[in-house]
Amino acid sequence: MASFKPSKILIFGGTGTIGKYITASVLRAHPPFHVTLFTSPTTAATKTPLLDHWKSQGLSVITGDVTSPTDVSAAYRGIDTVISAVGRGALQVQIELLRLAEASDSVQWFLPSEYGTDIEHNAKSPNEKPHQLKLKVRKFVREEIRRLKVTYVVTGPYFDMWVNAHPGVERAGGFIPDKKEAYVIEDGEGKVGFCTMWDVGKFVAATLQHPQESFGKALKVQSFVVTPNQVLAEYEKQTGSKFSVTKTPLDEVRRLEAKAWEEGSPVATTFTLRRIWAEGGTLYEKNDNDVVGVKPEDLETVEDGVRKALAGGYKNDTF
Repeated sequence: MASFKPSKILIFGGTGTIGKYITASVLRAHPPFHVTLFTSPTTAATKTPLLDHWKSQGLSVITGDVTSPTDVSAAYRGIDTVISAVGRGALQVQIELLRLAEASDSVQWFLPSEYGTDIEHNAKSPNEKPHQLKLKVRKFVREEIRRLKVTYVVTGPYFDMWVNAHPGVERAGGFIPDKKEAYVIEDGEGKVGFCTMWDVGKFVAATLQHPQESFGKALKVQSFVVTPNQVLAEYEKQTGSKFSVTKTPLDEVRRLEAKAWEEGSPVATTFTLRRIWAEGGTLYEKNDNDVVGVKPEDLETVEDGVRKALAGGYKNDTF
């Protein structure tokens, strides 16, 4: 496949939380791709303005059931590259999506939904509860996929979400600008590698431009690497205010995490992921930004991220 160049792209989960950024970025790529979105009839009916806007940019839309082999196989006809942006609750459907792609006459390349934490970072990774479904997908790829090329775009945590201290999970880190409150783990000097949500889309679009360099890899890409204290300094600079700082020992975060899992709390996953990031689970000797041709000047900065958060955050983004 030395001469393969993707041209006809199919996206699953393209109207979801991170999927919107991926779809919008791929639609804006140059040279342009023919982009098709597979979505449910319900989503098509409830997100008509967004879909109409994208259609004006050349998007095609197919409605169907992502769990239906008939619907998916029909959607694959003529498609050479599949991007999955399905959410955490639907990760398991990717095994069948991959199986059908492997059997397809046209699909050559598949990018599973791996945007987020590196699930094979170290020896502890296979035991982390939030990683299990993604690990099953990778296991299926290793054992069952022979013809299809697969690339994982591993972005680390989304800075746009990380900056927010979530109710009930404040001790695991984040900021509450309205109250001028900051929560950091340990002394706030632990480095974390982030992607902004727009840069996730940018990295996926860039990956499509570099197929041979990306085939068979788990690309680790990042917007920037900073400490919580550096982010705090940026908040204080941009607001002109001092924040009160609450420091939580890592062992206390681990205790709160274990308690949340024991109680079946919906915040358990958040505790686990933020603990992993605080332990260095986003740090690499070298990232893969250059593999897909993305330069530092192409990316958003921590200053950009904080400015956006203070303006209302990612929920105010338009596509």
